[in-house]
Amino acid sequence: MKLETTLIHGAKQDTDGSGIMPPIVLSTTFERGEDGLTYPSGYLYSRYDNPNRHRLEELLAAAEKGTACLSFSSGLAAALAIFQSLRSGDHVLLPDDSYFGVRNIVEKLFSGFDVTYALCDMSDVNATESAIRPNTRLIWIETPSNPGIKLTDIRAVVALAKKYNCFTVADNTLATPYYTNPLSYGVDIVLHSTTKYLGGHSDLLGGALIFREKNERFEFISQFQKTGGAVPSPFDCWLLCRSLATFSARMPIHSSNALKLAEYLEEHLKIEKVMYPGLKSFPQHELARNQMNGGFGGMISILVCGGRDEALKLCAALNIFRHATSLGGVESLIEHRRSVEGEHAWSPDNLLRISVGIESADDLIADFEQALEQV
Repeated sequence: MKLETTLIHGAKQDTDGSGIMPPIVLSTTFERGEDGLTYPSGYLYSRYDNPNRHRLEELLAAAEKGTACLSFSSGLAAALAIFQSLRSGDHVLLPDDSYFGVRNIVEKLFSGFDVTYALCDMSDVNATESAIRPNTRLIWIETPSNPGIKLTDIRAVVALAKKYNCFTVADNTLATPYYTNPLSYGVDIVLHSTTKYLGGHSDLLGGALIFREKNERFEFISQFQKTGGAVPSPFDCWLLCRSLATFSARMPIHSSNALKLAEYLEEHLKIEKVMYPGLKSFPQHELARNQMNGGFGGMISILVCGGRDEALKLCAALNIFRHATSLGGVESLIEHRRSVEGEHAWSPDNLLRISVGIESADDLIADFEQALEQV
């Protein structure tokens, strides 16, 4: 089945057979069989597994064309599970503009376990290869990156990883499986903050890992999920399954709106730079066309002429765009990223990250037009 059909009909959940929509199974524990040993329902305890979570993981594995999925209570909980699978002395390679929360995990939580990292410009394959050390075990890909909107040539980096005996993780939160399937390029694990486009309504928190194969690392992370317990609630799983049913309808609108807005902003004299893969002027536009199938997603970053004050003034003057963190919801959001990135902030002071929603593109452009007149 195609993605659109798979996300509606691709996984079944145990019901009494009468409901079109699956129920929310809130029970934390499940009854043993008459022999006192087996579990006829297939479930023991909700931290280990739950019907809603089981259905969600089947859908996400199918969406990313993987063999298995493990879901978590947040995107960073999913990332933490990956780093937990490393060993003392291992080295990690991160993109120089990767999401700051991932860098914080390695630097603040794993420094005492002798896990080190280096940053490199992963849009440059030669620079990436030069940054690999003898003890590098993980190459972390983020494409497009957040918030720099830089692309990584997935095939090229996977080839490097195989050459140097590393495993690869691709954060596919921004591109989503609608536009990119990293596993098909040889990536080992795909990560999602399901809070974002997969959830799509800014009302749930979650994360997921989808695996190309069930290997030793999958088994370890699966055990970590069950033992560590950072799992999504049945209700969040139910909400996410509901959202996945409309995912394929939402994504083309996000992308179409983002392209129209990016083209408008690129021509405006008060905007210094627009970062969006769909623009022909984007330095990696050809890579985007080859690697992102059918569109370029809903995320734009811009540099406002002037500096921090002008950027914040623009945010305040917008009416439809809400000045808030996060991304991927049906509503349009804008954020001054440096304000939230902490001590190692990468973002320039005049950078604004825009999550383009599914409102009328004309209304979104008009909102920016009136706001820019006030800057």
